[in-house]
Amino acid sequence: MTHPFEIELETTLPASPEQVWEAIATGPGIDSWFMGRNEVEPREGGVAAMTTAGHREEAVITAYEPGKRFASRTSPGEDGRFMAFEYLIEGRDRGSTVLRVVHSGLLGDDWQDEYDALRRGWPFHLHTLREYLAHFPGRAGVPLFAVALPRGRAPREARAAVLGALSLSAPVAVGARAHAEPAGLAPLDGEVVWADDERVGIRTADGLYTFHYGSGVLLLFHHLFGPDPDGAEAAWQQWLNGLLA
Repeated sequence: MTHPFEIELETTLPASPEQVWEAIATGPGIDSWFMGRNEVEPREGGVAAMTTAGHREEAVITAYEPGKRFASRTSPGEDGRFMAFEYLIEGRDRGSTVLRVVHSGLLGDDWQDEYDALRRGWPFHLHTLREYLAHFPGRAGVPLFAVALPRGRAPREARAAVLGALSLSAPVAVGARAHAEPAGLAPLDGEVVWADDERVGIRTADGLYTFHYGSGVLLLFHHLFGPDPDGAEAAWQQWLNGLLA
Protein backbone atom coordinates (compact mmCIF):
# COMPACT_ATOMS: atom_id res chain seq x y z
CA MET A 1 0.00 0.00 0.00
CA THR A 2 1.30 3.45 -0.88
CA HIS A 3 1.56 6.30 1.58
CA PRO A 4 1.67 10.03 0.78
CA PHE A 5 4.49 12.17 2.15
CA GLU A 6 5.79 15.72 1.99
CA ILE A 7 9.06 17.22 3.15
CA GLU A 8 9.49 20.99 3.10
CA LEU A 9 12.71 22.85 3.88
CA GLU A 10 13.98 26.39 3.54
CA THR A 11 17.55 27.64 3.50
CA THR A 12 19.37 30.91 2.86
CA LEU A 13 22.18 30.62 0.34
CA PRO A 14 25.19 32.93 -0.25
CA ALA A 15 24.41 33.46 -3.93
CA SER A 16 22.20 35.40 -6.30
CA PRO A 17 18.90 33.97 -7.59
CA GLU A 18 20.58 33.47 -10.97
CA GLN A 19 23.38 31.42 -9.40
CA VAL A 20 20.91 29.33 -7.41
CA TRP A 21 18.85 28.71 -10.54
CA GLU A 22 21.92 27.44 -12.39
CA ALA A 23 22.62 25.09 -9.48
CA ILE A 24 19.14 23.57 -9.17
CA ALA A 25 17.81 23.70 -12.75
CA THR A 26 20.69 22.71 -15.04
CA GLY A 27 22.48 19.40 -15.48
CA PRO A 28 26.00 20.70 -14.69
CA GLY A 29 24.65 22.64 -11.71
CA ILE A 30 22.90 19.64 -10.16
CA ASP A 31 25.97 17.49 -10.84
CA SER A 32 27.93 19.87 -8.61
CA TRP A 33 26.10 19.18 -5.35
CA PHE A 34 23.38 16.51 -5.63
CA MET A 35 23.55 12.85 -6.66
CA GLY A 36 24.38 11.16 -9.95
CA ARG A 37 24.82 12.61 -13.41
CA ASN A 38 21.98 14.87 -14.46
CA GLU A 39 20.37 16.18 -17.62
CA VAL A 40 17.73 18.91 -17.78
CA GLU A 41 15.72 19.85 -20.84
CA PRO A 42 15.14 23.58 -20.20
CA ARG A 43 11.41 23.92 -20.68
CA GLU A 44 8.12 23.02 -19.07
CA GLY A 45 7.20 19.57 -20.32
CA GLY A 46 10.85 18.67 -20.82
CA VAL A 47 12.72 15.82 -19.18
CA ALA A 48 14.93 15.94 -16.09
CA ALA A 49 17.00 12.77 -15.78
CA MET A 50 19.39 11.43 -13.14
CA THR A 51 21.71 8.46 -13.67
CA THR A 52 23.29 6.77 -10.65
CA ALA A 53 25.18 3.48 -10.75
CA GLY A 54 23.82 2.81 -14.24
CA HIS A 55 20.19 3.41 -13.25
CA ARG A 56 18.42 6.24 -15.04
CA GLU A 57 15.40 7.93 -13.48
CA GLU A 58 13.38 10.39 -15.56
CA ALA A 59 10.90 13.06 -14.51
CA VAL A 60 8.73 15.51 -16.41
CA ILE A 61 9.41 19.18 -15.75
CA THR A 62 6.13 20.62 -14.48
CA ALA A 63 7.28 24.20 -13.85
CA TYR A 64 10.12 26.13 -15.46
CA GLU A 65 10.33 29.80 -14.47
CA PRO A 66 14.00 30.87 -14.62
CA GLY A 67 15.17 32.46 -11.40
CA LYS A 68 11.90 31.70 -9.64
CA ARG A 69 10.47 28.17 -9.76
CA PHE A 70 11.54 24.73 -10.97
CA ALA A 71 9.49 21.56 -10.45
CA SER A 72 9.46 18.01 -11.74
CA ARG A 73 7.56 14.78 -11.22
CA THR A 74 8.34 11.16 -12.01
CA SER A 75 5.80 8.91 -13.72
CA PRO A 76 3.93 6.65 -11.28
CA GLY A 77 5.12 3.08 -11.01
CA GLU A 78 2.91 0.01 -11.18
CA ASP A 79 2.07 0.44 -7.51
CA GLY A 80 1.39 4.18 -7.91
CA ARG A 81 4.63 5.38 -6.36
CA PHE A 82 6.08 8.68 -7.61
CA MET A 83 8.32 11.54 -6.54
CA ALA A 84 7.74 15.27 -7.06
CA PHE A 85 10.23 18.08 -6.45
CA GLU A 86 9.61 21.82 -6.30
CA TYR A 87 12.22 24.56 -5.83
CA LEU A 88 11.11 28.13 -5.10
CA ILE A 89 13.68 30.93 -5.30
CA GLU A 90 13.46 34.35 -3.65
CA GLY A 91 16.22 36.93 -3.75
CA ARG A 92 17.18 38.77 -0.56
CA ASP A 93 19.41 41.69 0.34
CA ARG A 94 23.22 41.54 0.15
CA GLY A 95 23.26 39.02 -2.66
CA SER A 96 21.70 36.14 -0.76
CA THR A 97 18.80 33.94 -1.83
CA VAL A 98 16.16 31.97 0.04
CA LEU A 99 15.48 28.56 -1.46
CA ARG A 100 12.40 26.57 -0.46
CA VAL A 101 12.32 22.89 -1.37
CA VAL A 102 9.21 20.71 -1.34
CA HIS A 103 9.70 16.97 -1.90
CA SER A 104 6.45 15.01 -2.03
CA GLY A 105 4.86 11.93 -3.55
CA LEU A 106 3.80 8.40 -2.68
CA LEU A 107 6.04 5.83 -0.99
CA GLY A 108 5.65 2.05 -0.86
CA ASP A 109 5.13 -0.55 1.86
CA ASP A 110 8.32 0.41 3.69
CA TRP A 111 7.33 4.04 3.56
CA GLN A 112 8.40 4.88 7.11
CA ASP A 113 12.04 3.85 6.52
CA GLU A 114 12.07 5.58 3.14
CA TYR A 115 10.57 8.73 4.58
CA ASP A 116 13.05 8.81 7.46
CA ALA A 117 15.97 8.40 5.05
CA LEU A 118 14.70 11.25 2.85
CA ARG A 119 14.02 13.47 5.85
CA ARG A 120 17.54 12.93 7.19
CA GLY A 121 19.19 13.29 3.79
CA TRP A 122 17.77 16.62 2.65
CA PRO A 123 19.48 18.84 5.25
CA PHE A 124 22.80 17.33 4.20
CA HIS A 125 22.15 17.89 0.49
CA LEU A 126 21.19 21.52 1.07
CA HIS A 127 24.32 21.98 3.14
CA THR A 128 26.34 20.60 0.22
CA LEU A 129 24.56 23.06 -2.09
CA ARG A 130 25.58 25.89 0.25
CA GLU A 131 29.19 24.68 0.29
CA TYR A 132 29.21 24.55 -3.49
CA LEU A 133 27.82 28.05 -3.94
CA ALA A 134 30.10 29.51 -1.26
CA HIS A 135 33.38 27.88 -2.30
CA PHE A 136 33.06 26.83 -5.96
CA PRO A 137 30.74 29.42 -7.55
CA GLY A 138 30.50 29.34 -11.31
CA ARG A 139 32.36 26.04 -11.57
CA ALA A 140 30.86 22.78 -12.78
CA GLY A 141 31.68 19.75 -10.68
CA VAL A 142 32.25 16.21 -11.93
CA PRO A 143 30.21 13.75 -9.84
CA LEU A 144 31.77 10.45 -8.75
CA PHE A 145 29.98 7.46 -7.24
CA ALA A 146 31.17 4.21 -5.65
CA VAL A 147 29.40 1.54 -3.60
CA ALA A 148 30.49 -1.50 -1.59
CA LEU A 149 28.64 -4.01 0.58
CA PRO A 150 30.31 -4.66 3.94
CA ARG A 151 29.38 -8.37 3.99
CA GLY A 152 30.20 -10.00 7.30
CA ARG A 153 31.01 -6.66 8.89
CA ALA A 154 28.93 -5.01 11.57
CA PRO A 155 27.87 -1.44 10.70
CA ARG A 156 30.13 -0.03 13.41
CA GLU A 157 33.11 -1.91 11.92
CA ALA A 158 32.44 -0.56 8.44
CA ARG A 159 32.07 2.94 9.82
CA ALA A 160 35.33 2.61 11.78
CA ALA A 161 37.11 1.42 8.64
CA VAL A 162 35.96 4.48 6.68
CA LEU A 163 36.84 6.93 9.43
CA GLY A 164 40.21 5.31 10.06
CA ALA A 165 41.09 5.55 6.36
CA LEU A 166 40.23 9.26 6.54
CA SER A 167 42.43 9.76 9.62
CA LEU A 168 39.33 10.50 11.67
CA SER A 169 37.89 8.97 14.82
CA ALA A 170 34.39 8.93 16.29
CA PRO A 171 32.74 11.13 17.25
CA VAL A 172 33.72 13.20 14.22
CA ALA A 173 33.66 16.95 14.77
CA VAL A 174 32.99 19.59 12.14
CA GLY A 175 36.26 21.39 11.54
CA ALA A 176 38.42 18.30 12.00
CA ARG A 177 41.12 17.67 9.41
CA ALA A 178 40.81 14.62 7.17
CA HIS A 179 43.48 12.86 5.14
CA ALA A 180 43.32 9.88 2.77
CA GLU A 181 45.63 8.45 0.12
CA PRO A 182 43.69 6.59 -2.57
CA ALA A 183 46.05 4.77 -4.92
CA GLY A 184 46.56 6.55 -8.22
CA LEU A 185 45.23 9.90 -6.99
CA ALA A 186 46.60 12.90 -5.16
CA PRO A 187 46.12 12.68 -1.39
CA LEU A 188 42.86 14.04 0.00
CA ASP A 189 43.48 16.78 2.54
CA GLY A 190 40.48 18.72 3.76
CA GLU A 191 38.16 19.90 6.47
CA VAL A 192 35.11 18.10 7.80
CA VAL A 193 32.09 20.29 7.01
CA TRP A 194 29.36 17.80 7.95
CA ALA A 195 29.25 14.87 10.38
CA ASP A 196 26.37 12.74 11.61
CA ASP A 197 25.66 9.07 12.36
CA GLU A 198 25.32 8.24 8.65
CA ARG A 199 27.85 10.29 6.74
CA VAL A 200 30.78 12.65 6.79
CA GLY A 201 31.29 15.49 4.33
CA ILE A 202 34.74 16.91 3.57
CA ARG A 203 35.71 20.01 1.61
CA THR A 204 39.12 20.31 -0.01
CA ALA A 205 40.62 22.95 -2.27
CA ASP A 206 39.25 21.13 -5.32
CA GLY A 207 36.20 19.14 -4.23
CA LEU A 208 33.34 18.14 -1.98
CA TYR A 209 33.63 14.56 -0.74
CA THR A 210 30.86 12.51 0.90
CA PHE A 211 31.38 9.18 2.67
CA HIS A 212 28.10 7.47 3.60
CA TYR A 213 28.08 4.48 5.96
CA GLY A 214 24.67 4.44 7.62
CA SER A 215 22.39 2.30 5.46
CA GLY A 216 23.97 -1.16 5.38
CA VAL A 217 26.19 -0.21 2.42
CA LEU A 218 29.17 2.07 1.96
CA LEU A 219 28.65 4.86 -0.55
CA LEU A 220 30.81 7.64 -1.92
CA PHE A 221 29.30 10.73 -3.52
CA HIS A 222 32.04 13.14 -4.58
CA HIS A 223 31.99 16.38 -6.59
CA LEU A 224 35.35 17.34 -8.10
CA PHE A 225 36.21 20.83 -9.34
CA GLY A 226 39.91 20.42 -10.06
CA PRO A 227 41.82 19.03 -13.05
CA ASP A 228 40.38 16.31 -15.27
CA PRO A 229 39.50 13.47 -12.86
CA ASP A 230 39.89 10.72 -15.48
CA GLY A 231 40.13 7.43 -13.63
CA ALA A 232 39.16 8.98 -10.29
CA GLU A 233 35.91 7.05 -9.96
CA ALA A 234 37.68 3.71 -10.45
CA ALA A 235 40.39 4.72 -7.99
CA TRP A 236 37.85 5.63 -5.32
CA GLN A 237 35.99 2.36 -5.95
CA GLN A 238 39.24 0.49 -5.43
CA TRP A 239 39.90 2.48 -2.24
CA LEU A 240 36.44 1.61 -0.93
CA ASN A 241 36.81 -2.08 -1.79
CA GLY A 242 40.18 -2.12 -0.01
CA LEU A 243 38.58 -1.03 3.24
CA LEU A 244 36.51 -4.23 3.29
CA ALA A 245 39.19 -6.67 2.10
